[in-house]
Amino acid sequence: MSLLAFDHVDACYGAARILNDVSFNVDAGERVAVLGRNGVGKTTVVNTLCGGTTIRAGEVRINDRGHTDLPHYLAARSGIATVLQGRGILPNLTIEENLLLGASVGRKGPWSLEAVYGLFPILRERSTNMGLGLSGGQQQMLAIGRALMANPDLLVLDEPSEGLAPVIVDELAELFNRLGRDGTAIMLIEQNVGLIQRVAERYYVLSKGQVIESGSLEGMSTEQLQRHIAI
Repeated sequence: MSLLAFDHVDACYGAARILNDVSFNVDAGERVAVLGRNGVGKTTVVNTLCGGTTIRAGEVRINDRGHTDLPHYLAARSGIATVLQGRGILPNLTIEENLLLGASVGRKGPWSLEAVYGLFPILRERSTNMGLGLSGGQQQMLAIGRALMANPDLLVLDEPSEGLAPVIVDELAELFNRLGRDGTAIMLIEQNVGLIQRVAERYYVLSKGQVIESGSLEGMSTEQLQRHIAI
């Protein structure tokens, strides 16, 4: 079953059209990468999913139900959790309060505060600290933990490796693969070649707001993948 599909979507900010006839899908249990250089519309895909754009044509399908007007809460309530570029940590809340926000959609599943603390022990140790009182890698743990608290079927990650040391990126790759093995679908919007190669099974390439290529990552060389990212 398709957890998420864009079906010939044109998406705009005001009068500015950013996505032009974009189609892609992520099925249950898949790990899919969305590639392309900065400014081609990748984050607009996430913003559209979260109700931050106007859909002028086409529809977004969530669990095989089509939508042309998405309230900001619909994706989360439907089992799609997002980790935004820049992490979106609320600075006036503690680490634990940031995590509990993820559970506000009320979905049942394996992820609870204790489960997230088991995955990221540093968050338990600092649970009463303010959300921004963490290193970059720890803030990414917090953002991912908050998303998991929603017990998603699909986890959408927008540039999760941005600004992180290679050792932390390695840890993220292991985590995303573990989540995938446990049945959580992954949509990875990323430019880090190593992370893409270790996590994703297939890909879409965005260029100037359009999907221009898609396929399997199996057997693709690092050089080929780098060329796709640079389009």
